[in-house]
Amino acid sequence: MTEQELSNAMKTYGDMVYRLALCRLQNAADAEDVYQDVFLRLLEQRVSGWDGEHLKAWLIRAALNRCADLGRLRQRRGTLALEEVPDIARPVDEEAAELWDAVGRLPEKLRTAVHLFYGEGYESGEIGALLGVPAATVRSRLRRARAELRDLLGGFNDGEPLSKTDGVYPYARRAE
Repeated sequence: MTEQELSNAMKTYGDMVYRLALCRLQNAADAEDVYQDVFLRLLEQRVSGWDGEHLKAWLIRAALNRCADLGRLRQRRGTLALEEVPDIARPVDEEAAELWDAVGRLPEKLRTAVHLFYGEGYESGEIGALLGVPAATVRSRLRRARAELRDLLGGFNDGEPLSKTDGVYPYARRAE
C-alpha cells in the first residue's frame, strides 16, 4: 500500500475505526492505540484491487480483532469511565449525548451491535458476517439493547417499564 492510499483510507475510514474502538473499549487511549495499530497493519497489506466496501470491512474486522486483544489486556488494569472521555468524542446534541451515554452502559456485545447498526449503518446480516455470528443473533442483540435502553432512558408502556430483569436471566424481558 502506498502512503497516498493509506492517507486516503485514514481520511475516509479513520473516524469510523476510532468510533468503533471507542464504543467497544470505552477508553480513549485504547481506541487511539487500536486506530494506530489497524492502520499500521493496513500499510503492510497488499490492497490492490480492493474496492471501498472490501477495505471498509477489512478495517472493521481488524479493529474488532484488535479491540478483543486489548479487551483481554484491559481486564488486568483500570479503565476510563465514559463520563471521563473528552468532549470531542461525544455527540454535540444533548439528546444524542444522553442516548450514547446510555449505549455506553450496555454490555459489550449489545453496544457493538448498536454502534455498527445505528452508528455505521450496517444491516444485521453484514454485522453478523463481521462479528462471526448469525444475523438472527445480531437482531436479538439489537432487540435486547433497545429494551435495555428504554429502561435506562425511562421508556414506559402504560405506566410500567417495558422490560425487566428478573435476576435469573441477565437480559431484559418484556414486563407482564
